[in-house]
Amino acid sequence: MDKMPMTDKAHDMSTHDMAGMPMADNTMMQHGGQMMHMGNLKQKFWVSLIASLPVLVLSPMLKIAWLPTLTFPGAGWVTLILATFLYGYGGAPFLTGAVAELKAKRPEMMTLIAIGITVSYFYSLYAFVMNQFVDPTAHVMDFFWELATLIDIMLLGHWIEMNAVMAAGNALQKMAALLPGEATVIAADDSHTAVPLPQVKVGDHVLVKAGEKIPADGVLIAGTTTVNESLVTGEARAINKAVNDHVIGGATNGAGTITVAVTGTGDSGYLAQVMKLVQDAQQEQSKTEGLADKVAGWLVYIAVSVALVTFVAWWALAGEFNWALERMVTVLVIACPHALGLAIPLVVARATSIGAKNGLLTRKRQALEEADRLDVVLLDKTGTLTAGNFTVAAYGSWDSDLADGTLLATMAALEQNSSHPLSVGILNAAKHEQLPLPEATAVTTIAGTGLSGQVNGRQLLIVNERYLTEHHIAYDQDTVTRWAAAGNTVSILVGDEHAFGFVAQGDQLKPESPQLIAGLKARGITPVMLTGDNQKVALAVAKQLGITAQDVHAELKPDAKERLVRDYQNAQHTVAMVGDGVNDAPSLARADIGIAIGAGTDVALDAADVVLVRSEPADILHFLDLAHHTNRKMKQNLWFGAGYNIIAIPLASGILAPWGILLSPAIGAVLMGLSTIVVAINAQTLKPERS
Repeated sequence: MDKMPMTDKAHDMSTHDMAGMPMADNTMMQHGGQMMHMGNLKQKFWVSLIASLPVLVLSPMLKIAWLPTLTFPGAGWVTLILATFLYGYGGAPFLTGAVAELKAKRPEMMTLIAIGITVSYFYSLYAFVMNQFVDPTAHVMDFFWELATLIDIMLLGHWIEMNAVMAAGNALQKMAALLPGEATVIAADDSHTAVPLPQVKVGDHVLVKAGEKIPADGVLIAGTTTVNESLVTGEARAINKAVNDHVIGGATNGAGTITVAVTGTGDSGYLAQVMKLVQDAQQEQSKTEGLADKVAGWLVYIAVSVALVTFVAWWALAGEFNWALERMVTVLVIACPHALGLAIPLVVARATSIGAKNGLLTRKRQALEEADRLDVVLLDKTGTLTAGNFTVAAYGSWDSDLADGTLLATMAALEQNSSHPLSVGILNAAKHEQLPLPEATAVTTIAGTGLSGQVNGRQLLIVNERYLTEHHIAYDQDTVTRWAAAGNTVSILVGDEHAFGFVAQGDQLKPESPQLIAGLKARGITPVMLTGDNQKVALAVAKQLGITAQDVHAELKPDAKERLVRDYQNAQHTVAMVGDGVNDAPSLARADIGIAIGAGTDVALDAADVVLVRSEPADILHFLDLAHHTNRKMKQNLWFGAGYNIIAIPLASGILAPWGILLSPAIGAVLMGLSTIVVAINAQTLKPERS
């Protein structure tokens, strides 16, 4: 799957492009940016397989294997033509990938394969010329059969892996699709003009009708509406907006028609900045070297070194150029075993199939390999560790002129246009108490704090404790502390710099959350809780779960998550991030393993390496178990697929030739075939064990 060239017209984002916005295609961002479309890979395999059959039938290898062979005048030319086609067509992805690896000074799997097919082809071309034109009695053996089988097996291996693992990294495409292709710009004479999005400038006034997507970041200068920002920020689905409120490009306008003064386009827009974070993180993560690549990298240096020494030694000792050349070629060909191309893909295919049946979608092979090194897991509190269903635990007035029920009804009136979990809890409590709600007007959201609005002509706010502290507003600290320490989120009604009363709401832990935390600790992994809630609530929940206070990060804004991932990585930790919103996409992409909750947004799912379809915390443990068993099978297969080189390469070099022991290409081919069979059988023995 890695390093394969790709063309994908589906990723044309020109209609969404804004100046400077990162739109790079990253469907398979792997090792030097080399990519391949699955359909193209499938086609290459089948065409190459068909072209290989005549090459194998006409090969002298069949005679050596005591099988009937076909020959006729000009058979050699037919083989040469087909082999040349195979080298240029089927081998092209590996040659291109090898060039990228060498430019990056990181020779790995593609380089090893390229060496094998290139040496096979050009030595066979040399053999053809020798046998046809120079010395027909020399019978120099060609490796056209090796070229054909090597290309077929390696294409098959990459196809199997790509078919098993879903395309990783459509997050940028999904983000770009959040923006409309054009905007309605209002001119100085109040005329309206549809303008392509890249031409929208800071300071332009754009008209956004009901149901349309907001084309760019800006400030609302006319009209009132509700805006759905959930796909962009992960916050409440319906947020009230009035004049002077900020709006985010990509959010969906509600029922009102509004005019927006553009404040951010291109790189300065919120969505573009999130996309840049995702892109940078994915490019950084693509540098991760897989197990097979490490083994292949070692084999490249070993094979080339041994081959050169073999050629020089035999030419010096025996004085026969053809013999020395054949020994060198045999070493290089044997060093790229067929089984190595299937060792990892077959295990990945088996693992992803098992995972899918158990609610785990693995989108990137590296996630399975990195899991054994994992030592930190960052977990969002709401929706991951808790159910996200807030219920009112207590409420009360601190003002003698305001009854408890009136307090709750007033807060419910302000909250009734929001679908935030805290709002829903207050509304449900008021409904349960059958309280009549007063009319609330001009309700707007205070980012990261609460909301404001007018009830009976009085300006009121619903805020958190941090707001009261920052604005030096007196309140009953003992009450707030007591309920917050019990794990409740406390909302406070404020008006005219006076705190009227509170509502405390609790979010229930998911039943599997304690099991998840205990399981992570048992595996030597540190669980870290992230939340936008206040520190007291966060610590109370952490205490119930057994998470230490130093591993709790509270009152976080969205951009702080990606920074936390980087901080842990810079401290030499291998990090997994669990999230579900667009605002989690950068941290999901940045983490060594990004785990998305299945109920989250498409962008988060596409930025992640693993998707928990059932949104159950315990499935994180199941993924770790599956990854552990998968890693064990991968390592076993790498030994079966490449380990025989420990014996094969020295024998192929002729080190034991003085004692009559020499590994011929034919015997090498038999050993390769046996190792391929062993690798295939071993991969199928992977079981969905859970510890």
